Amino acid sequence: MSKWQAYSSQSVDDTAIMSGSEEAQLLAAAQQFDAEALSELYDRYEAKIYTYIYRRCGEQVVAEDLTAQVFLKMLESIRDGKSWHSSFSGWLYRIAHNLVIDHYRRRDRQPSVNIDDAPPTAADVEDPVETAEMNIDAERLRAAIRRLTDDQSEVISLRFLEGYSIAEVAEMVGRSEGAVKALQYRAVAALRSLLYEETR
Repeated sequence: MSKWQAYSSQSVDDTAIMSGSEEAQLLAAAQQFDAEALSELYDRYEAKIYTYIYRRCGEQVVAEDLTAQVFLKMLESIRDGKSWHSSFSGWLYRIAHNLVIDHYRRRDRQPSVNIDDAPPTAADVEDPVETAEMNIDAERLRAAIRRLTDDQSEVISLRFLEGYSIAEVAEMVGRSEGAVKALQYRAVAALRSLLYEETR
């Protein structure tokens, strides 16, 4: 077992295990393309990045594909000497955020499929009506978030979908806490307006 694996086996919440200096050592090793360090970073962040993307798109296959792309881009950037400068997690979430935006831009350019042509799906819960209503609500929220500016949607996703504090989001996106609060305020106001429009 490597020293990185030893740290991660101590607790379920991997990102809270290492001290700042231990994480700095891990990140320094990863920047040298150390296989064990890169593997440990993947183990520590893969589930969080997948969850972040899934909450933005609501499609398992898409979320899996984009998560894989995030880590491929991470490896390419490290190889090319273009990796993070301050917050590793913020840099990783920024890659994920950009990939989600690119996904929707590509999808919006593709022709849509008529719902009558879609293959039937089996209900995997007892109340398919309730599930459909929940899915519609989740999709309405995702669609509204996509109509925000890129910066607003990123802050909303990190704050309310991922549960990060204002200070953590500020570090991740490289802005002041005041700027994050302002973005959050404007984003919440815009979301309220967008969702209200749909119910009229």
